[in-house]
Amino acid sequence: MKTFDLVVIGSGPGGFKAAIQASKLGKKVAIIEKNKIGGSCTFAGTIPSKSLREAAINKSYKSFKTAWARMQQIVVSEAKTIKHQIERNQIEIIQGTAQIETAQLVQVVSKNKIEKISAKKIIIATGTRPIHHDEFSITKKGIYCSDSILKIKSLPKKMLIIGSGVIGCEYATIFNRLGSKVTLIDRRRDLLRNLDHEIRGLLENSFKENNIDLHLGCKIDLLPGAKGSANLIIKLNGKKFVFDTVLVSMGRKPNTEELGLDSLGVDRDERGFIKVGADYQTNIKGVYAVGDVIGAPSLAAASFEQGRIAAYTAFSGTSSVLEPKIPTGIYTIPEISTFGFNEQEIKERSGKYVIGRSKFSELAKGLISGNTFGLLKLIVSSENRKILGVHLIGNGATELVHIGQILSTAGITIDTLVDTVFNYPTFAEAYKVAALDAVNQLRKV
Repeated sequence: MKTFDLVVIGSGPGGFKAAIQASKLGKKVAIIEKNKIGGSCTFAGTIPSKSLREAAINKSYKSFKTAWARMQQIVVSEAKTIKHQIERNQIEIIQGTAQIETAQLVQVVSKNKIEKISAKKIIIATGTRPIHHDEFSITKKGIYCSDSILKIKSLPKKMLIIGSGVIGCEYATIFNRLGSKVTLIDRRRDLLRNLDHEIRGLLENSFKENNIDLHLGCKIDLLPGAKGSANLIIKLNGKKFVFDTVLVSMGRKPNTEELGLDSLGVDRDERGFIKVGADYQTNIKGVYAVGDVIGAPSLAAASFEQGRIAAYTAFSGTSSVLEPKIPTGIYTIPEISTFGFNEQEIKERSGKYVIGRSKFSELAKGLISGNTFGLLKLIVSSENRKILGVHLIGNGATELVHIGQILSTAGITIDTLVDTVFNYPTFAEAYKVAALDAVNQLRKV
């Protein structure tokens, strides 16, 4: 029987970062992976979808075929990089399906054999998969989930996306830019409910400007089509529409069924996500869980850090805690990024604040680059002048947010931005413009 200090189940962001951290601490580590090394993030999530987005934006990729080929090339390259990092750190890769028998014993089932593996610690990082709804079966031709859409062979002409969450909104803008006629619908009445209302409104305006049909609060029915027809007939609030492609993006669920968690006694919530403490340890001593399998925030960036913290805490004896507020990136076109509190959250806390804004259309860099659609919104405490929230929509939003994140985390006041010289012309200059606007508002308080 093979024996390891740590066995990690799953090789996505949380899993492989946990394995590498443990290896850096001098531990003997194995990763068990039932599919491809890199997990869903590399093959069905972040890497392919964001690669396709960049290809859609980049005008040098003039056809769907070339954009798709570029995406596949990046996926292969990233998978090789991850595997190389794992091997370089002397981490053993074991292919197969893992079942946890005890807190220190894992059974691995592969095509050729069944083997038992002993481990002092176990980290579960098995991720999630799309929820399949009976009413919109992805077994029917032309209906896809957010994983299977990446296997599509040709550009949809008329595409329906059901679900206005992050994945639905991202793919709506990507396929729209690639040339599809896109309709985005949801039974809920709010688009991206956790977003600041002002940023959400700008995204909706962008949808309209780019001819993406948005229908919220819809009653949705899939109707039987004519025999032999590839078209899909959908009834939205009583009206019939015809599409050749439907993407169903209505939530994801954790990959936990095969792990033997019931027998082990691992606590999970009502949706099946694994419950963990601040150190990512479950209620079973020595068994940890990280990444999307534990639920929100379900971000690759968070998974990386969760994996690192779990492994470090498990073997160093020193506890490290992930900051409760982390940046979010939504890779729509235009992209969105936020950090901290939004206006509604601060109002609920009865906080006193002012808002500083900077429109990209008023920045020299925006005019020069042609990227004039965008806004930086800073929410500033009127009591101590510190940054409470950073909200961005527009070109480079997911890069720019980190300036505000660092200032807010460090507790630096808005006055530092006012006194800082930014390169001109840059989008980063938006921080100074927004800071000056906030200072003007503070004078009136």
